[in-house]
Amino acid sequence: MTVLTLIGTSGRRTDRSFLLQRAQPAMTGLIDGSLSTLAPVFAVALATRQPHYAFFAGLATAIGAGVSMAFSEGLSDTGDLTGRGSPYLRGSITGAGTFLGGVLHTLPFLIPAYGAAMVAAVATIAFELVSLAWIRWRFFHIGFLRSFVSIAIGGAIIAGVSAALGAVS
Repeated sequence: MTVLTLIGTSGRRTDRSFLLQRAQPAMTGLIDGSLSTLAPVFAVALATRQPHYAFFAGLATAIGAGVSMAFSEGLSDTGDLTGRGSPYLRGSITGAGTFLGGVLHTLPFLIPAYGAAMVAAVATIAFELVSLAWIRWRFFHIGFLRSFVSIAIGGAIIAGVSAALGAVS
């Protein structure tokens, strides 16, 4: 076996470890946070037309989801058998990603004007979807358009549910 073969194999192992121990937990958290917090934030925003209430609903959801995902990831796999690394690190990465994904489209609801807050939140969601698709393309070699469509379908389903719930009240 040549030195170049060993270096190439080592590089692939390093890339795989990075994907399993860092990128995948971050991606799981970002997707979960971006999608799971849409329904409560927009249901409250549409039901009350009060950006302040939507902000606190989104913040509480982002914090709760972040903590939940951190524990879920950390407790689901010790990393010993799978090679996925430290459960504490993976849990922290997943929890932080979940919080970040959830709080980004919550922040526009700090804008006191309802219409402006909704426009800013929708623009933020578009940015999130493009960013998530880019990350999947960059690190997981999944086509950008395929990634965008997959994530957008999940977001559309959740947006439909939240709009329906918001309209009920």
